[in-house]
Amino acid sequence: MAKKRVAVILSGCGVYDGSEVHESSAVMVHLSRAGAEVQLYAPNVNQMHVVDHKTGQPTEEVRNVLVESSRIARGNIKDLTDLIINDTDALIIPGGFGVAKNLSSWAVEGKNCTVEASVESAIKKFHATKKPIGLCCISPVLAAKLIPGCELTVGYDTECEKWPFAKTAQTLKELGCEHINKHVNEVHIDKKNKLVTTSAFMCNAPIHEIFDGIGEMVKEVLKLA
Repeated sequence: MAKKRVAVILSGCGVYDGSEVHESSAVMVHLSRAGAEVQLYAPNVNQMHVVDHKTGQPTEEVRNVLVESSRIARGNIKDLTDLIINDTDALIIPGGFGVAKNLSSWAVEGKNCTVEASVESAIKKFHATKKPIGLCCISPVLAAKLIPGCELTVGYDTECEKWPFAKTAQTLKELGCEHINKHVNEVHIDKKNKLVTTSAFMCNAPIHEIFDGIGEMVKEVLKLA
């Protein structure tokens, strides 16, 4: 059986201004275990800002999303504009605030956001060719913006200590999407749109549960590929 070819889009390096490192690593581990052929991509644009991850405060630095993403990729990464849809079977996008700051303007504009051009093009091409897309943590907002009426999950829609970002689910509903409540180790599969979503760090949960949920996402994406 031929290896499934999976594109993974990163948004920088670090939860507050890029890709969430643990989520990105979990995606790579699960894809490796499944025998998938993986290529990492990132848009060649500057980050919205750079955050000091020790203090949580923005700095005056300027960093490039592709360059920063190469830290996670160990240098093996391509400009997202080089992605060839016919050479790829599936797409996965880990979370982290870089999704809301660098891959889109969700962090400042919410449901009125725009999606970075190369990211929008990639998602629309995968959707149009009926190839599966896996999204975790905050990255389902990209599908909510670009695929009208899709079904997805970012965990639970009632805010509490375990679900501190639950208001995101309400915003997705306002965009016309159907939000499905799921535990951190579960996924939701939108069969019509071939979307697989899981909450990851949208949930205040032990890291092994987040790892397991991402594993379920990867497994179901590969089943659809």
